[in-house]
Amino acid sequence: MKTNCQSFRALCFAGVLMALGATAHAQLPDDVMPSLAPLVKAASPAVVNIRVSQTIQSRSPYGDEMFRRFFGLPDIPGGSREVASAGSGVIVDAENGYILTNHHVVDGAEKIEVYLFNEDSLEAEVVGSDAATDIAVLKVEPENLVEIPIGDSSAVEVGDFVIAIGNPFGLGNTVTSGIISAVGRTGISPVTLGRADAIEDFIQTDASINPGNSGGALVNMKGELVGINSAIISRTGGNIGIGFAVPSEIARSIMGQILDFGEVRRGLLGVTIQTIDSESAKALGAEVDRGALVTDVQPGSAAEEAGLHVDDIIVRVDDRRIDDNRALLNAIGLKGSGDTVRIELLRNGGRKTVTATLGERTLTQSTGEEIHMGLSGAQFAAETTASSSGIEVTNVVPGSPAAQRGLRAGDVVIAVNRIRVRNLEELREIAGRNEILFLLVRRGDRQLMLQIR
Repeated sequence: MKTNCQSFRALCFAGVLMALGATAHAQLPDDVMPSLAPLVKAASPAVVNIRVSQTIQSRSPYGDEMFRRFFGLPDIPGGSREVASAGSGVIVDAENGYILTNHHVVDGAEKIEVYLFNEDSLEAEVVGSDAATDIAVLKVEPENLVEIPIGDSSAVEVGDFVIAIGNPFGLGNTVTSGIISAVGRTGISPVTLGRADAIEDFIQTDASINPGNSGGALVNMKGELVGINSAIISRTGGNIGIGFAVPSEIARSIMGQILDFGEVRRGLLGVTIQTIDSESAKALGAEVDRGALVTDVQPGSAAEEAGLHVDDIIVRVDDRRIDDNRALLNAIGLKGSGDTVRIELLRNGGRKTVTATLGERTLTQSTGEEIHMGLSGAQFAAETTASSSGIEVTNVVPGSPAAQRGLRAGDVVIAVNRIRVRNLEELREIAGRNEILFLLVRRGDRQLMLQIR
């Protein structure tokens, strides 16, 4: 690894000489050849190819019995077919056979085969998976595996050199290189976009990432895993230099919860917040540029027990700066229930630090038709996220009654017929005695009223 770093320093030095107009004879020492080969040789054996198979139901009308009867067609056996897809994964624990990949790579899989760098194949099982972060943990029988160390993604900076290793288009182990283009990207993943519980803090890179790279490794120049390649932005389906990876900090946290509990147990703070910028802070007389304003504290929540008040401005959780409501959602969502966090806040012109022991957030879904026919097609979370109080809409089926009436995934219902609601039971009670509902909905930083019939 030392040789690799020397190579990069020499390459950069040569570039500087050329940029400064040095003589045409400026050359690198004979024993130094700029190359990523040592880094690639060390990291590649830890990256695996994943092949997934599952059975899906055919949507052909010929598989419909009523259709066949109407047109007098013969019975056609089947109605389902097996499909295969490919992705990538990263061995992070060779001793126990644990592999990190994307949730969307293995979602719905009936059979998973892992192909190692030496082309050996192993059957894998899903230990746990989390759609909100697009992270899954697989397990194989440990046998001659090579792992990659997990690095600190919080130390990643724009301009850092990285390589991406994966299985693009099912071609097998492939390496591309580039730099970190941006950090902290949100709202870009087709997998998590629209999910009220999504935790997004993507690393953006111009290292080529193509279909099949999902679940592969984003590696720094120390040979450490700093991200799990997850998504691209493309009009053609191929690489255009804008790819995204889930930071290793998030992947490590999710894997830890899955291995400890067999599931993800996200912490719940129990506050409603709004993003504060310098302009709104000035209107409030607060000396802060960015933060999260507490607009409601749920009774009996971790926030209430910690002494948080409405009008507090949260600026830091542990060592993480809080610039907006998304930053608070990520900071709390990556903690487990029962974890203790230090919260730094502004109150009445002074700074204060409180300690909160997080409650547990459950993600049990309830369908809209169970509550009111006008809400058919919508799904509601049983409990709220760390940055919302009310009732979260986690999904809305396109074209459904709920969609036609303007409800969207990510909305938070805070009142019905001018009555404040905090949970599904209160919503059901009001909906049960009214044919017409007026929902007061929070959507981002604004509120709107929707009529449901």
